[in-house]
Amino acid sequence: MSLLKNRSTLLTSIPEHKDWINRAPARAMLRAVGFKDDDFNKPLITISCPYTNITPCNNHIKTLGEIICDEVEKSYGKAIVFGTPVVSDGETMGMEGMRYSLVSRELIADCIETMHEAYVADGIISLSGCDKTIPASLIPLARNNSIGLTLYGGSIRPGKLNHQDLTIVNTFEAVGNYSVGKISAAEVHAIECNSCPGSGSCGGMYTANTMASAIEALGMSMPGSAANIAVDENNTITAEKHQDCIEAVAALKNLLIKKIHARDIMTKKAFENAITVVLALGGSTNAVLHLLSLAHEAEVDLNIDDFERIGAKVPLLGDFKPFGKYVMADLKKIGGIPMVMKHLYQHGLIHGDCLTVTGKTVAENLAAAPQFPLNQDVIYSITKPLAQPSKHILILRGNLAPEGSVLKLSGKELLIHSGPARVFESEEEALNAILLGKINKGDVIVIRNEGPVGGPGMREMLSVSAALVGAGLGKDVALITDGRFSGGTHGIMLGHISPEASVGGPIGLIKEHDLITIDILKRTINLEITQHEFAQRQANWTATPPKYKRGVLAKYAKLVVSASLGAYTS
Repeated sequence: MSLLKNRSTLLTSIPEHKDWINRAPARAMLRAVGFKDDDFNKPLITISCPYTNITPCNNHIKTLGEIICDEVEKSYGKAIVFGTPVVSDGETMGMEGMRYSLVSRELIADCIETMHEAYVADGIISLSGCDKTIPASLIPLARNNSIGLTLYGGSIRPGKLNHQDLTIVNTFEAVGNYSVGKISAAEVHAIECNSCPGSGSCGGMYTANTMASAIEALGMSMPGSAANIAVDENNTITAEKHQDCIEAVAALKNLLIKKIHARDIMTKKAFENAITVVLALGGSTNAVLHLLSLAHEAEVDLNIDDFERIGAKVPLLGDFKPFGKYVMADLKKIGGIPMVMKHLYQHGLIHGDCLTVTGKTVAENLAAAPQFPLNQDVIYSITKPLAQPSKHILILRGNLAPEGSVLKLSGKELLIHSGPARVFESEEEALNAILLGKINKGDVIVIRNEGPVGGPGMREMLSVSAALVGAGLGKDVALITDGRFSGGTHGIMLGHISPEASVGGPIGLIKEHDLITIDILKRTINLEITQHEFAQRQANWTATPPKYKRGVLAKYAKLVVSASLGAYTS
Protein backbone atom coordinates (compact mmCIF):
# COMPACT_ATOMS: atom_id res chain seq x y z
CA MET A 1 0.00 0.00 0.00
CA SER A 2 1.43 3.39 -0.91
CA LEU A 3 1.91 6.16 1.61
CA LEU A 4 -0.70 8.71 0.66
CA LYS A 5 -0.39 12.19 2.09
CA ASN A 6 -3.21 13.09 4.38
CA ARG A 7 -2.21 16.71 4.88
CA SER A 8 -1.97 19.70 2.56
CA THR A 9 1.80 19.59 2.27
CA LEU A 10 4.03 22.41 1.07
CA LEU A 11 6.17 19.91 -0.87
CA THR A 12 3.84 19.32 -3.84
CA SER A 13 5.93 18.60 -6.94
CA ILE A 14 3.22 17.31 -9.28
CA PRO A 15 2.70 19.80 -12.14
CA GLU A 16 -0.99 18.88 -12.45
CA HIS A 17 -1.61 19.76 -8.78
CA LYS A 18 -3.33 23.12 -8.37
CA ASP A 19 -0.73 24.29 -5.84
CA TRP A 20 2.31 23.25 -7.89
CA ILE A 21 3.23 26.75 -9.09
CA ASN A 22 2.50 28.33 -5.72
CA ARG A 23 4.92 25.94 -3.99
CA ALA A 24 7.86 26.76 -6.25
CA PRO A 25 9.49 29.21 -3.77
CA ALA A 26 9.30 26.65 -0.97
CA ARG A 27 10.78 23.96 -3.21
CA ALA A 28 13.58 26.29 -4.25
CA MET A 29 14.60 26.82 -0.63
CA LEU A 30 14.33 23.12 0.14
CA ARG A 31 16.58 22.28 -2.79
CA ALA A 32 19.21 24.45 -1.12
CA VAL A 33 19.27 22.08 1.88
CA GLY A 34 19.50 18.92 -0.18
CA PHE A 35 15.97 18.05 -1.33
CA LYS A 36 15.78 16.27 -4.70
CA ASP A 37 12.83 15.88 -7.08
CA ASP A 38 11.81 12.53 -5.60
CA ASP A 39 11.81 13.95 -2.06
CA PHE A 40 8.88 16.22 -2.85
CA ASN A 41 6.58 13.23 -3.21
CA LYS A 42 7.56 11.60 0.07
CA PRO A 43 5.90 12.03 3.46
CA LEU A 44 7.49 14.85 5.42
CA ILE A 45 8.51 13.59 8.86
CA THR A 46 9.45 15.88 11.72
CA ILE A 47 12.01 14.63 14.23
CA SER A 48 11.88 16.52 17.51
CA CYS A 49 15.35 16.18 19.01
CA PRO A 50 15.78 17.85 22.44
CA TYR A 51 19.56 17.61 22.46
CA THR A 52 21.86 19.48 24.81
CA ASN A 53 25.33 18.69 26.11
CA ILE A 54 24.64 20.13 29.57
CA THR A 55 22.77 17.14 30.99
CA PRO A 56 23.45 13.39 30.67
CA CYS A 57 19.73 12.79 30.16
CA ASN A 58 19.86 14.38 26.69
CA ASN A 59 23.55 14.34 25.82
CA HIS A 60 23.08 11.39 23.44
CA ILE A 61 19.75 12.45 21.91
CA LYS A 62 21.39 14.02 18.86
CA THR A 63 22.80 10.62 17.93
CA LEU A 64 19.36 9.02 18.23
CA GLY A 65 17.93 11.77 16.05
CA GLU A 66 20.56 11.07 13.39
CA ILE A 67 19.76 7.35 13.43
CA ILE A 68 16.05 8.08 13.00
CA CYS A 69 16.62 10.62 10.23
CA ASP A 70 18.81 8.17 8.30
CA GLU A 71 16.26 5.39 8.73
CA VAL A 72 13.35 7.59 7.59
CA GLU A 73 15.19 8.75 4.49
CA LYS A 74 16.38 5.34 3.38
CA SER A 75 12.95 3.79 3.78
CA TYR A 76 10.00 6.04 2.97
CA GLY A 77 10.17 9.71 3.94
CA LYS A 78 11.99 13.00 4.11
CA ALA A 79 13.04 14.04 7.58
CA ILE A 80 13.39 17.47 9.12
CA VAL A 81 15.06 17.60 12.51
CA PHE A 82 14.91 20.37 15.09
CA GLY A 83 15.84 20.95 18.71
CA THR A 84 13.97 22.17 21.76
CA PRO A 85 14.93 23.64 25.15
CA VAL A 86 15.89 21.22 27.93
CA VAL A 87 15.95 22.10 31.64
CA SER A 88 17.61 19.57 33.92
CA ASP A 89 15.86 19.32 37.27
CA GLY A 90 18.90 17.72 38.90
CA GLU A 91 21.21 20.52 37.84
CA THR A 92 18.88 23.42 38.61
CA MET A 93 17.51 21.98 41.87
CA GLY A 94 17.47 24.52 44.70
CA MET A 95 18.20 27.40 42.32
CA GLU A 96 16.18 30.09 40.61
CA GLY A 97 16.70 28.15 37.39
CA MET A 98 14.46 25.39 38.70
CA ARG A 99 11.50 27.73 38.19
CA TYR A 100 11.90 27.08 34.46
CA SER A 101 11.64 23.29 34.76
CA LEU A 102 7.88 22.69 34.70
CA VAL A 103 7.51 25.80 32.55
CA SER A 104 9.77 24.11 29.98
CA ARG A 105 7.17 21.35 29.53
CA GLU A 106 4.83 23.90 27.96
CA LEU A 107 7.60 25.65 26.05
CA ILE A 108 8.96 22.41 24.56
CA ALA A 109 5.46 21.29 23.56
CA ASP A 110 4.82 24.64 21.88
CA CYS A 111 8.15 24.40 20.03
CA ILE A 112 7.27 20.94 18.69
CA GLU A 113 3.78 22.03 17.67
CA THR A 114 5.18 25.10 15.93
CA MET A 115 7.68 23.16 13.84
CA HIS A 116 5.37 20.27 12.98
CA GLU A 117 2.36 22.40 12.13
CA ALA A 118 4.22 25.24 10.41
CA TYR A 119 5.74 22.84 7.89
CA VAL A 120 2.48 20.89 7.56
CA ALA A 121 4.36 17.63 8.12
CA ASP A 122 2.73 14.23 7.71
CA GLY A 123 4.15 12.37 10.69
CA ILE A 124 6.31 12.95 13.74
CA ILE A 125 8.72 11.09 16.02
CA SER A 126 9.44 13.12 19.15
CA LEU A 127 12.46 12.11 21.22
CA SER A 128 12.78 12.72 24.94
CA GLY A 129 15.24 12.38 27.80
CA CYS A 130 15.09 14.58 30.90
CA ASP A 131 11.75 14.24 32.54
CA LYS A 132 9.80 17.30 31.30
CA THR A 133 10.77 16.48 27.72
CA ILE A 134 8.78 13.23 27.98
CA PRO A 135 5.25 14.62 28.50
CA ALA A 136 6.24 17.61 26.35
CA SER A 137 7.07 15.23 23.49
CA LEU A 138 3.49 13.95 23.53
CA ILE A 139 1.46 17.07 24.36
CA PRO A 140 1.48 18.50 20.81
CA LEU A 141 0.56 15.12 19.31
CA ALA A 142 -2.44 14.94 21.64
CA ARG A 143 -3.34 18.58 21.13
CA ASN A 144 -3.41 18.41 17.33
CA ASN A 145 -4.32 14.73 16.96
CA SER A 146 -1.16 14.14 14.94
CA ILE A 147 0.11 10.92 13.46
CA GLY A 148 3.22 10.02 15.37
CA LEU A 149 4.85 8.52 18.41
CA THR A 150 7.46 9.28 21.03
CA LEU A 151 10.77 7.62 21.84
CA TYR A 152 12.50 7.82 25.22
CA GLY A 153 16.28 8.18 25.09
CA GLY A 154 16.76 5.63 27.85
CA SER A 155 17.97 5.37 31.41
CA ILE A 156 21.50 5.89 32.63
CA ARG A 157 23.50 2.91 33.89
CA PRO A 158 23.75 2.81 37.69
CA GLY A 159 26.83 4.36 39.23
CA LYS A 160 29.01 2.19 41.46
CA LEU A 161 30.87 2.89 44.69
CA ASN A 162 32.03 0.27 47.19
CA HIS A 163 29.99 -2.36 45.30
CA GLN A 164 26.79 -0.36 45.79
CA ASP A 165 24.56 1.07 43.05
CA LEU A 166 24.36 4.86 43.00
CA THR A 167 21.97 7.34 41.42
CA ILE A 168 21.92 11.13 41.41
CA VAL A 169 19.72 11.12 44.53
CA ASN A 170 22.63 9.67 46.52
CA THR A 171 24.44 12.96 45.97
CA PHE A 172 21.50 15.00 47.29
CA GLU A 173 21.23 12.78 50.36
CA ALA A 174 25.00 12.98 50.85
CA VAL A 175 24.58 16.72 51.46
CA GLY A 176 22.23 15.97 54.36
CA ASN A 177 24.55 13.24 55.66
CA TYR A 178 27.45 15.68 55.65
CA SER A 179 25.42 18.38 57.44
CA VAL A 180 24.98 16.14 60.50
CA GLY A 181 28.52 14.75 60.40
CA LYS A 182 27.67 11.26 59.12
CA ILE A 183 30.15 11.42 56.24
CA SER A 184 33.20 13.48 55.31
CA ALA A 185 33.66 15.96 52.49
CA ALA A 186 35.89 13.40 50.77
CA GLU A 187 33.05 10.86 50.86
CA VAL A 188 30.65 13.41 49.36
CA HIS A 189 33.16 13.98 46.57
CA ALA A 190 33.48 10.24 45.92
CA ILE A 191 29.70 9.90 45.63
CA GLU A 192 29.58 12.92 43.32
CA CYS A 193 32.26 11.47 41.05
CA ASN A 194 30.69 8.02 40.77
CA SER A 195 26.90 8.55 40.70
CA CYS A 196 26.46 9.33 36.97
CA PRO A 197 28.64 7.09 34.74
CA GLY A 198 27.44 8.34 31.33
CA SER A 199 24.51 9.49 29.23
CA GLY A 200 20.91 8.65 30.05
CA SER A 201 18.17 9.79 32.41
CA CYS A 202 18.28 9.31 36.17
CA GLY A 203 18.33 5.60 36.95
CA GLY A 204 15.72 5.02 39.66
CA MET A 205 11.95 5.14 39.31
CA TYR A 206 12.19 8.91 39.26
CA THR A 207 10.13 11.12 36.98
CA ALA A 208 11.89 10.31 33.68
CA ASN A 209 11.61 6.54 34.03
CA THR A 210 8.12 6.89 35.50
CA MET A 211 6.89 8.90 32.53
CA ALA A 212 8.67 6.71 29.98
CA SER A 213 6.90 3.71 31.54
CA ALA A 214 3.57 5.55 31.60
CA ILE A 215 3.76 6.56 27.94
CA GLU A 216 4.67 3.01 26.92
CA ALA A 217 1.64 1.79 28.88
CA LEU A 218 -0.43 4.54 27.25
CA GLY A 219 0.43 2.98 23.89
CA MET A 220 2.31 5.97 22.47
CA SER A 221 5.83 4.47 22.40
CA MET A 222 7.26 1.17 21.27
CA PRO A 223 6.76 -1.83 23.61
CA GLY A 224 9.92 -2.48 25.61
CA SER A 225 11.56 0.85 24.82
CA ALA A 226 11.11 2.48 28.24
CA ALA A 227 13.49 0.13 30.08
CA ASN A 228 16.20 0.01 27.42
CA ILE A 229 19.42 1.60 28.67
CA ALA A 230 20.74 4.65 26.80
CA VAL A 231 24.46 3.92 26.43
CA ASP A 232 26.97 1.20 27.29
CA GLU A 233 30.21 1.34 29.29
CA ASN A 234 31.88 3.18 26.40
CA ASN A 235 29.11 5.82 26.30
CA THR A 236 27.99 4.40 22.94
CA ILE A 237 24.30 4.00 22.07
CA THR A 238 23.20 0.50 23.10
CA ALA A 239 22.07 -2.00 20.49
CA GLU A 240 18.63 -2.05 22.11
CA LYS A 241 18.20 1.72 21.89
CA HIS A 242 19.43 1.70 18.28
CA GLN A 243 16.81 -0.94 17.52
CA ASP A 244 14.16 1.22 19.23
CA CYS A 245 14.93 3.93 16.65
CA ILE A 246 14.52 1.53 13.73
CA GLU A 247 11.27 0.12 15.10
CA ALA A 248 9.88 3.61 15.76
CA VAL A 249 10.46 4.59 12.13
CA ALA A 250 8.76 1.41 10.89
CA ALA A 251 5.85 1.96 13.30
CA LEU A 252 5.33 5.49 12.04
CA LYS A 253 5.08 4.21 8.46
CA ASN A 254 2.35 1.81 9.55
CA LEU A 255 0.51 4.60 11.40
CA LEU A 256 0.62 6.75 8.26
CA ILE A 257 -0.68 3.94 6.05
CA LYS A 258 -3.50 3.09 8.45
CA LYS A 259 -4.13 6.76 9.30
CA ILE A 260 -3.99 6.06 13.04
CA HIS A 261 -3.92 9.35 14.94
CA ALA A 262 -2.80 10.09 18.49
CA ARG A 263 -6.32 10.33 19.91
CA ASP A 264 -7.21 6.93 18.47
CA ILE A 265 -4.69 5.60 20.98
CA MET A 266 -4.94 8.09 23.86
CA THR A 267 -8.34 7.05 25.24
CA LYS A 268 -9.65 7.03 28.81
CA LYS A 269 -8.82 3.31 29.10
CA ALA A 270 -5.29 3.98 27.85
CA PHE A 271 -4.78 6.63 30.53
CA GLU A 272 -6.06 4.16 33.12
CA ASN A 273 -3.41 1.71 31.91
CA ALA A 274 -0.74 4.39 32.30
CA ILE A 275 -1.85 5.23 35.85
CA THR A 276 -1.94 1.54 36.75
CA VAL A 277 1.65 1.03 35.65
CA VAL A 278 2.81 4.16 37.49
CA LEU A 279 1.21 2.96 40.72
CA ALA A 280 2.47 -0.61 40.37
CA LEU A 281 6.05 0.54 39.78
CA GLY A 282 6.06 3.07 42.62
CA GLY A 283 6.45 6.02 40.25
CA SER A 284 6.85 9.74 40.73
CA THR A 285 4.09 12.06 41.90
CA ASN A 286 4.93 14.20 38.87
CA ALA A 287 3.00 11.61 36.86
CA VAL A 288 -0.17 13.13 38.31
CA LEU A 289 0.63 16.53 36.83
CA HIS A 290 1.79 15.17 33.50
CA LEU A 291 -0.97 12.65 32.85
CA LEU A 292 -3.66 15.18 33.78
CA SER A 293 -2.09 17.66 31.38
CA LEU A 294 -1.85 15.08 28.58
CA ALA A 295 -5.45 14.02 29.09
CA HIS A 296 -6.55 17.65 28.86
CA GLU A 297 -4.75 18.02 25.53
CA ALA A 298 -6.29 14.78 24.24
CA GLU A 299 -9.74 15.92 25.45
CA VAL A 300 -10.02 12.88 27.70
CA ASP A 301 -12.05 13.21 30.89
CA LEU A 302 -9.41 12.43 33.51
CA ASN A 303 -9.21 14.04 36.93
CA ILE A 304 -7.14 13.83 40.08
CA ASP A 305 -9.62 11.50 41.78
CA ASP A 306 -9.03 8.85 39.10
CA PHE A 307 -5.62 8.23 40.68
CA GLU A 308 -7.29 7.43 43.97
CA ARG A 309 -9.93 5.27 42.27
CA ILE A 310 -7.37 3.22 40.34
CA GLY A 311 -5.00 3.14 43.30
CA ALA A 312 -7.63 1.33 45.34
CA LYS A 313 -7.13 -1.70 43.04
CA VAL A 314 -3.42 -1.58 42.20
CA PRO A 315 -0.82 -2.94 44.63
CA LEU A 316 2.76 -1.65 44.82
CA LEU A 317 5.00 -4.16 43.03
CA GLY A 318 8.25 -2.37 42.16
CA ASP A 319 11.08 -2.13 44.69
CA PHE A 320 12.81 0.80 43.03
CA LYS A 321 14.87 3.72 44.23
CA PRO A 322 14.35 6.21 45.81
CA PHE A 323 12.49 4.16 48.46
CA GLY A 324 13.64 0.71 47.29
CA LYS A 325 16.75 -1.12 46.13
CA TYR A 326 16.67 -1.27 42.34
CA VAL A 327 17.07 0.85 39.20
CA MET A 328 15.67 0.71 35.67
CA ALA A 329 18.59 -1.40 34.45
CA ASP A 330 17.42 -4.15 36.81
CA LEU A 331 13.91 -4.07 35.34
CA LYS A 332 15.37 -4.34 31.85
CA LYS A 333 17.10 -7.61 32.81
CA ILE A 334 13.82 -9.30 33.75
CA GLY A 335 11.56 -8.21 30.90
CA GLY A 336 10.92 -4.47 31.21
CA ILE A 337 7.51 -2.80 31.04
CA PRO A 338 5.95 -5.49 28.78
CA MET A 339 6.57 -8.09 31.51
CA VAL A 340 5.02 -5.82 34.15
CA MET A 341 2.01 -5.04 31.96
CA LYS A 342 1.48 -8.73 31.11
CA HIS A 343 1.47 -9.60 34.81
CA LEU A 344 -1.05 -6.83 35.49
CA TYR A 345 -3.14 -7.84 32.45
CA GLN A 346 -3.30 -11.46 33.57
CA HIS A 347 -4.76 -10.25 36.87
CA GLY A 348 -7.37 -8.03 35.25
CA LEU A 349 -5.72 -4.67 35.95
CA ILE A 350 -4.86 -3.64 32.37
CA HIS A 351 -7.28 -2.94 29.51
CA GLY A 352 -6.16 -5.22 26.69
CA ASP A 353 -8.34 -3.72 23.95
CA CYS A 354 -6.53 -0.37 23.73
CA LEU A 355 -4.87 0.47 20.42
CA THR A 356 -1.12 1.23 20.40
CA VAL A 357 1.45 2.74 18.02
CA THR A 358 2.29 -0.75 16.76
CA GLY A 359 -1.16 -0.79 15.14
CA LYS A 360 -2.01 -3.68 17.46
CA THR A 361 -3.88 -3.75 20.74
CA VAL A 362 -2.22 -3.98 24.14
CA ALA A 363 -3.31 -7.61 24.41
CA GLU A 364 -1.80 -8.43 21.02
CA ASN A 365 1.48 -6.78 21.98
CA LEU A 366 1.58 -8.60 25.32
CA ALA A 367 1.11 -12.03 23.76
CA ALA A 368 4.85 -12.17 23.07
CA ALA A 369 5.92 -10.41 26.29
CA PRO A 370 7.95 -12.30 28.92
CA GLN A 371 6.11 -14.04 31.72
CA PHE A 372 6.53 -12.87 35.31
CA PRO A 373 9.95 -14.20 36.43
CA LEU A 374 10.33 -16.15 39.65
CA ASN A 375 13.27 -15.93 42.07
CA GLN A 376 13.70 -12.16 41.84
CA ASP A 377 12.57 -9.25 44.02
CA VAL A 378 12.73 -6.32 41.62
CA ILE A 379 9.02 -6.74 40.82
CA TYR A 380 6.83 -8.47 43.40
CA SER A 381 3.92 -10.70 42.44
CA ILE A 382 0.39 -9.32 42.63
CA THR A 383 -0.46 -12.26 44.90
CA LYS A 384 2.35 -11.25 47.29
CA PRO A 385 2.91 -7.52 46.61
CA LEU A 386 5.42 -5.20 48.18
CA ALA A 387 2.44 -3.26 49.53
CA GLN A 388 -1.32 -3.57 49.23
CA PRO A 389 -3.44 -1.19 47.08
CA SER A 390 -3.74 2.42 48.20
CA LYS A 391 -0.20 2.39 49.55
CA HIS A 392 1.63 4.54 47.02
CA ILE A 393 0.25 7.76 45.51
CA LEU A 394 -2.71 9.07 47.49
CA ILE A 395 -4.95 12.10 46.99
CA LEU A 396 -5.69 14.00 50.20
CA ARG A 397 -8.14 16.82 50.77
CA GLY A 398 -9.18 18.84 53.81
CA ASN A 399 -9.30 22.44 54.91
CA LEU A 400 -5.70 22.88 53.76
CA ALA A 401 -6.26 21.33 50.32
CA PRO A 402 -9.89 21.67 49.20
CA GLU A 403 -8.91 21.00 45.56
CA GLY A 404 -6.60 18.15 46.51
CA SER A 405 -2.97 17.32 47.24
CA VAL A 406 -0.67 14.42 46.41
CA LEU A 407 1.11 12.15 48.89
CA LYS A 408 3.73 9.57 47.93
CA LEU A 409 3.39 6.87 50.58
CA SER A 410 5.54 4.24 48.80
CA GLY A 411 4.25 1.36 50.89
CA LYS A 412 4.93 2.93 54.28
CA GLU A 413 2.62 2.06 57.14
CA LEU A 414 2.04 5.67 58.14
CA LEU A 415 -1.48 6.25 59.46
CA ILE A 416 -1.32 9.74 60.92
CA HIS A 417 1.22 12.51 61.40
CA SER A 418 0.32 15.48 63.56
CA GLY A 419 2.78 18.18 64.52
CA PRO A 420 3.65 21.85 64.73
CA ALA A 421 4.02 23.84 61.54
CA ARG A 422 7.42 25.27 60.63
CA VAL A 423 6.60 27.84 58.00
CA PHE A 424 8.94 28.90 55.18
CA GLU A 425 8.23 31.15 52.24
CA SER A 426 10.72 29.43 49.94
CA GLU A 427 12.68 26.23 49.44
CA GLU A 428 15.96 27.98 50.27
CA GLU A 429 14.71 29.10 53.70
CA ALA A 430 13.65 25.56 54.60
CA LEU A 431 16.92 24.00 53.41
CA ASN A 432 18.97 26.41 55.51
CA ALA A 433 16.90 25.54 58.59
CA ILE A 434 17.50 21.81 58.07
CA LEU A 435 21.24 22.20 57.49
CA LEU A 436 21.53 24.38 60.61
CA GLY A 437 19.75 21.77 62.74
CA LYS A 438 16.67 23.88 63.44
CA ILE A 439 14.10 21.19 62.52
CA ASN A 440 12.95 18.71 65.17
CA LYS A 441 11.29 15.31 65.06
CA GLY A 442 7.53 15.63 64.69
CA ASP A 443 7.63 18.98 62.89
CA VAL A 444 5.59 19.68 59.76
CA ILE A 445 7.67 21.79 57.38
CA VAL A 446 5.48 24.11 55.31
CA ILE A 447 6.97 25.51 52.10
CA ARG A 448 4.58 27.84 50.32
CA ASN A 449 4.54 30.35 47.49
CA GLU A 450 6.21 27.69 45.36
CA GLY A 451 3.12 26.75 43.34
CA PRO A 452 2.60 27.12 39.58
CA VAL A 453 1.63 30.80 39.96
CA GLY A 454 3.49 31.75 43.11
CA GLY A 455 6.82 30.17 42.30
CA PRO A 456 6.27 30.74 39.54
CA GLY A 457 6.97 27.33 38.06
CA MET A 458 6.23 24.94 40.94
CA ARG A 459 9.80 24.02 41.86
CA GLU A 460 10.69 20.55 43.12
CA MET A 461 11.75 20.21 46.75
CA LEU A 462 14.37 17.47 46.33
CA SER A 463 17.13 19.48 48.01
CA VAL A 464 14.94 19.83 51.11
CA SER A 465 13.51 16.31 51.15
CA ALA A 466 16.91 14.70 50.50
CA ALA A 467 18.52 16.83 53.22
CA LEU A 468 15.85 15.61 55.66
CA VAL A 469 16.54 11.99 54.78
CA GLY A 470 20.28 12.54 54.95
CA ALA A 471 19.92 14.16 58.38
CA GLY A 472 17.99 11.14 59.66
CA LEU A 473 14.64 12.94 59.85
CA GLY A 474 12.92 11.36 56.84
CA LYS A 475 10.61 9.17 58.96
CA ASP A 476 9.84 11.75 61.62
CA VAL A 477 9.29 15.07 59.84
CA ALA A 478 6.54 15.80 57.33
CA LEU A 479 6.93 18.27 54.50
CA ILE A 480 3.93 19.91 52.84
CA THR A 481 4.07 22.35 49.95
CA ASP A 482 2.15 23.95 47.11
CA GLY A 483 5.24 23.11 45.07
CA ARG A 484 6.05 19.63 43.89
CA PHE A 485 8.54 16.84 44.52
CA SER A 486 11.18 15.14 42.46
CA GLY A 487 10.68 11.52 41.54
CA GLY A 488 13.73 11.04 43.73
CA THR A 489 11.87 12.21 46.84
CA HIS A 490 10.82 9.85 49.60
CA GLY A 491 9.62 10.38 53.15
CA ILE A 492 6.42 11.98 54.51
CA MET A 493 6.06 14.39 51.61
CA LEU A 494 2.80 15.98 50.51
CA GLY A 495 2.81 18.32 47.52
CA HIS A 496 0.60 19.98 44.89
CA ILE A 497 -1.51 21.49 47.69
CA SER A 498 -4.30 23.28 45.87
CA PRO A 499 -5.32 26.04 45.73
CA GLU A 500 -1.80 27.38 46.19
CA ALA A 501 -0.87 30.17 48.59
CA SER A 502 -0.42 32.83 45.92
CA VAL A 503 -4.04 32.63 44.76
CA GLY A 504 -5.48 32.62 48.27
CA GLY A 505 -5.18 28.93 49.10
CA PRO A 506 -5.40 27.92 52.78
CA ILE A 507 -1.72 26.91 52.90
CA GLY A 508 -1.06 30.66 52.88
CA LEU A 509 -2.95 31.03 56.19
CA ILE A 510 -0.73 28.77 58.29
CA LYS A 511 1.21 30.37 61.15
CA GLU A 512 4.35 29.11 62.87
CA HIS A 513 3.60 26.28 65.36
CA ASP A 514 -0.02 25.78 64.21
CA LEU A 515 -0.99 22.12 64.55
CA ILE A 516 -1.31 20.27 61.22
CA THR A 517 -2.70 16.76 60.92
CA ILE A 518 -2.17 14.39 57.99
CA ASP A 519 -4.59 11.45 58.27
CA ILE A 520 -3.99 8.67 55.76
CA LEU A 521 -7.12 6.64 56.52
CA LYS A 522 -9.40 9.66 56.16
CA ARG A 523 -7.36 11.03 53.22
CA THR A 524 -7.26 14.45 54.88
CA ILE A 525 -4.81 17.22 55.63
CA ASN A 526 -6.16 19.78 58.07
CA LEU A 527 -5.07 22.90 59.88
CA GLU A 528 -6.27 22.41 63.47
CA ILE A 529 -7.76 25.82 64.22
CA THR A 530 -11.36 26.90 64.80
CA GLN A 531 -13.59 27.78 61.87
CA HIS A 532 -13.84 31.31 63.29
CA GLU A 533 -10.05 31.69 63.31
CA PHE A 534 -9.83 30.17 59.83
CA ALA A 535 -12.39 32.64 58.47
CA GLN A 536 -10.67 35.56 60.17
CA ARG A 537 -7.33 34.67 58.62
CA GLN A 538 -8.96 34.36 55.21
CA ALA A 539 -10.50 37.79 55.58
CA ASN A 540 -7.11 39.30 56.47
CA TRP A 541 -5.18 37.58 53.67
CA THR A 542 -3.59 39.75 51.00
CA ALA A 543 -1.90 38.61 47.82
CA THR A 544 1.85 39.05 47.46
CA PRO A 545 3.06 40.86 44.33
CA PRO A 546 4.25 38.59 41.51
CA LYS A 547 7.97 37.80 41.62
CA TYR A 548 8.40 38.36 37.89
CA LYS A 549 6.84 41.20 35.89
CA ARG A 550 7.99 40.15 32.41
CA GLY A 551 9.47 37.28 30.47
CA VAL A 552 8.71 33.56 30.31
CA LEU A 553 7.95 33.12 34.01
CA ALA A 554 5.58 36.10 34.09
CA LYS A 555 3.69 34.76 31.06
CA TYR A 556 3.46 31.31 32.66
CA ALA A 557 2.11 32.70 35.95
CA LYS A 558 -0.67 34.49 34.06
CA LEU A 559 -1.70 31.46 32.01
CA VAL A 560 -1.18 28.40 34.22
CA VAL A 561 -4.07 26.49 35.82
CA SER A 562 -4.10 24.80 39.23
CA ALA A 563 -1.82 21.85 39.96
CA SER A 564 -4.97 19.86 40.72
CA LEU A 565 -5.78 20.11 37.00
CA GLY A 566 -2.27 19.43 35.71
CA ALA A 567 -0.64 22.89 35.77
CA TYR A 568 -1.01 23.31 32.03
CA THR A 569 -1.24 26.70 30.37
CA SER A 570 -4.67 27.60 29.08
